[in-house]
Amino acid sequence: METAMKFEVPDELNAKEPPERRGLRRDYVKMMVLDKNTGKTNHTQFYQLDRYLKKGDLLVLNASRTVPAVLKSRKEADGTEVEIRLAHRKNASNWEALPVSGNVKKGDIICFSSTLTATITEQSEDTPFVSLAFNLCCSSLFNQIYDLGEPVRYEYIQKPWNLDYYQTVFATIPGSVEMPSAGRAFSWELLFRLQKKGVRIAYITLHTGLSYLLDDKWHKGPDKNFENYHVPKETADLISETKNSGGRVIAVGTTVVRTLETVAQLNGKVQAASGWTNLYITENTKLVVCDGLITGMHEPEASHLQLLSAFVDRTKLYNAYNDAIQKRYLWHEFGDMNLIL
Repeated sequence: METAMKFEVPDELNAKEPPERRGLRRDYVKMMVLDKNTGKTNHTQFYQLDRYLKKGDLLVLNASRTVPAVLKSRKEADGTEVEIRLAHRKNASNWEALPVSGNVKKGDIICFSSTLTATITEQSEDTPFVSLAFNLCCSSLFNQIYDLGEPVRYEYIQKPWNLDYYQTVFATIPGSVEMPSAGRAFSWELLFRLQKKGVRIAYITLHTGLSYLLDDKWHKGPDKNFENYHVPKETADLISETKNSGGRVIAVGTTVVRTLETVAQLNGKVQAASGWTNLYITENTKLVVCDGLITGMHEPEASHLQLLSAFVDRTKLYNAYNDAIQKRYLWHEFGDMNLIL
């Protein structure tokens, strides 16, 4: 286990509302540009991203769409209320889930609506999760989840913001229970401007699992957290073309880094692939695909910071984060951005 990076973020720098509710467009949040070689920082706004990317660079985005993973239900046997948080989608009708309130056991049937029920098929004292087998699958199941659920909210979020605030503009494939937030600041206008400049855009999918387990005793490191990914052939081909022509592959989010570096480790290069990853990237990891990273501001001791230290020396990263605190950057999924090149 790598040593955690410690610093203190003042409470007022936790972004409690989406930028649109602070009077900003989503692409007008602050952006700290960190030179991974020198550690020098520049400060601008995200809509000026095109000034830092070049013709021939490739942006790789995570197309996973956030599902409203908090579901209220009742046990069929006695009507007891049960709150469930979906954690990982295992297949078309089965999910791993965290029971937050109410006692449940293997064999219980819980009812979410007159048309949606689930049977608890697995439970163990070794994990906070249970396995749910829903009576619906595929789009029918997702339609019910989108009708009934609410997004996962963290302690610093004080208002129940609508699910739309937890989506990127390009998300198309439902499956993440926590927003892949690095892509949130992109607008279509910015994406079109980047393409006009000659920056190419590709997509992968990694469905984020539930990391906010409400009880520290269940804290799981990245190596214990398996997440489902997919790399299309079109994306693999674009990465190969970009590398061969001297362009840079810029990952939008730690989910994209984990996906691309996982596939490269398994196959020696990025090719079309699907599977589950628990890749734990640290300062000792040699990145073979990703040349740059767009990400948010990560909280102290987060494993994401260890992934960032694979791009930039820890001392330079620490100094940059202190600079961001001094300049009143906002943290978390509704906060400001960091470009590492």
